[in-house]
Amino acid sequence: MSGGPLAAVLEGREVVVCAGSGGVGKTTTAAAIAAALAAEGRRTIVLTIDPARRLAESLGLPDVGNEAIRVPSERLAAAGLAGDGELWAMTLDAKLTFDELIASNAPDAATRDAVLANPIYRQLSGALAGSQEYMAMEKLYELHAEGGYDALVLDTPPARNALDFLDAPGRLSRFIDSRSLQVFRSSGRAGLGFFGRGAGAVMAVLERATGVDLLRDLAEFFNAFGGMADGFRDRARAVEALLASEVTTFLLVTSPRAAAIADAAYFHGKLDEAGMPFGAMIVNRVREPVAAARGEALAAELEGLLGAPLARKVLRDVDDRDSLAARDAANVERMRAELGGAPLLAVPELPGDVHDVGGLGAVAAELFDRS
Repeated sequence: MSGGPLAAVLEGREVVVCAGSGGVGKTTTAAAIAAALAAEGRRTIVLTIDPARRLAESLGLPDVGNEAIRVPSERLAAAGLAGDGELWAMTLDAKLTFDELIASNAPDAATRDAVLANPIYRQLSGALAGSQEYMAMEKLYELHAEGGYDALVLDTPPARNALDFLDAPGRLSRFIDSRSLQVFRSSGRAGLGFFGRGAGAVMAVLERATGVDLLRDLAEFFNAFGGMADGFRDRARAVEALLASEVTTFLLVTSPRAAAIADAAYFHGKLDEAGMPFGAMIVNRVREPVAAARGEALAAELEGLLGAPLARKVLRDVDDRDSLAARDAANVERMRAELGGAPLLAVPELPGDVHDVGGLGAVAAELFDRS
């Protein structure tokens, strides 16, 4: 499964980040690319954060969780993706990843257990798991550092702003260096009087009513977490360095719709500003003309087969389809001009949804075999 511009883009790359707005086929594209890399002989893992379980369904697996699971080689071979490599898949559990990050940065077991058991941490980690961007980058870094795979393909989190995950390591560093964290770290329970006398009275009432000492929990959490600040800061910088390194490439995934093309062009500019290694633009579900030449011959043929009324309806549908295909082609060319010579791959709309390994094989063939 080699050939075409995408194979050249991925040559020597160890980390492939598939990014873009929601609903453009990122998960399918990431899985198809990972399957193709496995067919080329690489030990490959595809990592996703996909609550809809599209990855598991397309790979024919009952479930894909936070532990890597291997796709059977015979299943790949049946889809035309036979090779000497291996394909593994993982769906990220953001909270568990955060717990593992705490454990790896804690100076000792007592500190680790204190943070993991702290009520503030349990609430905070659950909330952060909702955004998921940093945890995706963290897991990507962890797997790359372990060296167990030749290639890692990341399906970036579904987010309202597709740029959020780029800034995730920086946001963590800014939180660690923030004044609020420093205040909590330097304050014991008695030193938290900056909340004011009224707030202290409210906290006292809450403690009597609930049995929870919120100020104590806050102080204990931030003091314990603050003691791991250097480790978190260094890790965030290492994640940023991996994303910008020569072993990484970003593939922007979009659709030919005008709004999605505009988003992709904006995202491409931001990647360039950030100095991130851009590889290629992938435009999914590009509609193609139904009939290259119609004319009177086609009309007469359809009328003979279907009768005049139905033939006219079919011809109107053909015209509508071809108009949409022409619009897609114009949008793709607009995107190609925006890229200024960087690779762009247009994947035609397939007859049905990609819901199995056979569909992934069809997408991979379009990505790697078409020039």
